[in-house]
Order: sequence, then structure tokens, then C-alpha cells
Amino acid sequence: MSYAYDKIYLNQARNSLGLMLDFVVYDVEMDLSDYWERFIDSDVCRGFEIGSSRIVAGKSGIEMAYDVLGKEYWKIQREPVTYRSPEYWTGWAIAYYQWLTGIKFKDITDLVSIEEIKNLYFPYHEIDITGFCDKLDEIMDERKRKHEIINKGVKIMKKVREEYQKEKQ
Repeated sequence: MSYAYDKIYLNQARNSLGLMLDFVVYDVEMDLSDYWERFIDSDVCRGFEIGSSRIVAGKSGIEMAYDVLGKEYWKIQREPVTYRSPEYWTGWAIAYYQWLTGIKFKDITDLVSIEEIKNLYFPYHEIDITGFCDKLDEIMDERKRKHEIINKGVKIMKKVREEYQKEKQ
């Protein structure tokens, strides 16, 4: 299997993405989904997905958040934390899944929102990460099948309309 980047960067990358989401939600006080949309449209995201060492090993989660948000947020400092939040786990877990599969973050969260992933915290933060990956695969596969069924239905309706228009003429 070909991974998104070398495993040597994986732990740092996971911790950084987790810290980034925790920082944005609790210190910046930004909505997780709103920030995620900014993140997936950023150069930071693109660098993360391809394993740019400048991003996955060269920046902390807070530095990544600053890069996504812009200079006006640089004055916000990190408050010390003594626990790992559901948002931290969300970043930590999705970073692993993206590394494992090579699927872009946008493509993952187009099918399963970042909030839905966060909601998998219970019970998946208590078990091995492969349990989370299996569950995310299951959800994504189910939604892909639904999209395929809908697309087939749209194509059929388009053909029916075209035939109807021909008959009408």
C-alpha cells in the first residue's frame, strides 16, 4: 500500500492536526465546521495531504492554524490543556485515516462531515485507531452507494424526459 507520506512523520502530523483543531475551537473560539472549510481550502491542507515535511513535521498545530486563519489571529495564545478534547481526537484520527488511504480531506468530509467524525469520539477514542478507520470506511461506502443510486436515478429520469420530448414533437 502507498501511503500519503512516510510513516516517520505520522505521529507528529496526527498530533499537530489534533492540536490545530483543539486550539481553533477552544482558544480561537471558532466553530469546528467553519474552520474546517477554511482549512480544506488552504495551502496548509494541500501540503499536509502530500506530506510536505514543512507542514507535517515543521509546524505545530497552532502554527498551522495561524497560517490558515491569517495574521490577525497571531495574538491569540494557547492555553495549557491537561486533557485531549474530542476536537483533538478528531484531528488526530482523520490525519491517520488520510495518511492510510491517501484520500483528500475534502473528499472525506464531503461524505462524512467533520462534526460527524467528531461525534465518533464515543466510543472510538477508547479503541484501536483501526476501529475508527473501519467505521469511517463503512459510512463512506454506504454514502457512495447512495450517491451512485441517486445518480443512476437522475440519468434514468433524464432519458425518460428526452424520450418524452421526442414523442411530443
